[in-house]
Parts: sequence; structure tokens; C-alpha cells
Amino acid sequence: MSEHPGQRQDMHQNEDRPHEAHDGGGGPEAAGGGIDPAAVWDERYRSKARLWSGKPNPQLVREAGGLHPGNALELGCGEGADAIWLARQGWSVTAVDVSAVALERAHSHELAELARESVHASNGDIRSKITWQLADLTQWQPDASYELVTSQFLHSQELDWRIPLRAAAAAVKPGGTLLVVGHHPDRLPPWGSDHHNHRDMFYTGDDLVRELGLNGPDWQIEVLTSRERPVTGPEGQEATIADVVLRATRLP
Repeated sequence: MSEHPGQRQDMHQNEDRPHEAHDGGGGPEAAGGGIDPAAVWDERYRSKARLWSGKPNPQLVREAGGLHPGNALELGCGEGADAIWLARQGWSVTAVDVSAVALERAHSHELAELARESVHASNGDIRSKITWQLADLTQWQPDASYELVTSQFLHSQELDWRIPLRAAAAAVKPGGTLLVVGHHPDRLPPWGSDHHNHRDMFYTGDDLVRELGLNGPDWQIEVLTSRERPVTGPEGQEATIADVVLRATRLP
């Protein structure tokens, strides 16, 4: 997988992580005081022409690759690599993010992908399968239900992960799939002290099951694991981290 350009606040550079912690030190204030998440993320996306790799997250590909396509919801879509990959697999995707800059960039990446596909289409007509939606995930609630709801590395100092992920679980149709992937709090890389100072941004698999109410009779846990992988830091450091992977089915 292609690596991201090095960035000191990044934990590592080998996935397209839509939301990650910024490097602290405050940020743009909201009108009523406090930090404005949209302004923080717009500022961060403007800092580089491309923040992430442009490749889909490997755990998404592994866990969703065998699912039958339907309607999908992605929380924290960033520059759109995961949503575009899902659309290419046949999913109709609603992709949500707090940053207008990220969504504009994601839409442009989608248009480029559609243009490439249209060259090979018999009639040259390839229609979009993605709806890009701007929303503050601290307040957002889904207005539909989906066969697949996915969240990949939704970690931010401005966001209590429990709020959007509970909404995500509620949006899964009976028979549908919830897929959540994140950084394990006990397997963070040694660089990036800001991440270690804000460990409540991260979660274990047991945290997810408990906080999302997945241990009840309405859910069947299909995958609950921690997968190690090597990563490279901004100064070329090497470490092994772990991805928390949860895949669950809402029972009919």
C-alpha cells in the first residue's frame, strides 16, 4: 500500500485514515466558545494537497470484500478512498464528514475515478453511487438504515467516539453489518506523545461491544480482534501497532 507523505502528527502513514488526532495546541474556536471541529479539520486538510494515501483501508477491504452490496454508510469519510472503493464494489454509499474541504476533495477524486471508468464503458455513462454529506458527528443522526455501516479510525480530540458510533450501530438494518476499525490504545507507536496524552480517543474491542450495546440478543459478533502490523513514523522510525477490528451483524 502506498504510504502517506510524512506528517509529524500522524501516527503512521499506511492507511487512509479519515479522522485522526491533530497535534494539539488548541485550534479555531466555535462561535459559542470551545474548539470548532469543522474549522480544525478544514485547516488540517488545507495544510497538504493530499493528507491520506488515496488507498482504501486494508481492514475494510478484508472485512467488507465478501459482503453482498447494498446501501452503505461511512462515518468520517475524509478524502473519500473508502467510499470510492465501496462504490466500485457496487455499494450505494452515503459518506459523511465534518470537513467541507475534505468532502470537496473526495468528490473531485470520485469524478476522476468516474472519468477513468467511463473510458471503458460501452455508452460512456457511469453514474455516481456516492452521496457526500457534510455533518458535525457530535450532533449528526442518520435518517435511514443501511446494509453496511462502517467507521475507520474515527479518532479526534474534538469528538467523543461513543456518540457517532452509537448512532452508527442504530443505523444498521436487520441482517446488516457494522464494521468499526480503530487504533488499539495499548499499541500506539512510541512517537507522537499527543496521542498518548489523549488515550480516551481510542478504544479496545471490549470497549466497543460494551459502549455500543452489542452484547445483547440483537447482535451477533462476527469478528472481534486486534491485528498487528508494522508502521513507519515521520522520522523513519519503525514500530508495530495494532488495529482493533469489530464486525457485527444485526440479527433479523
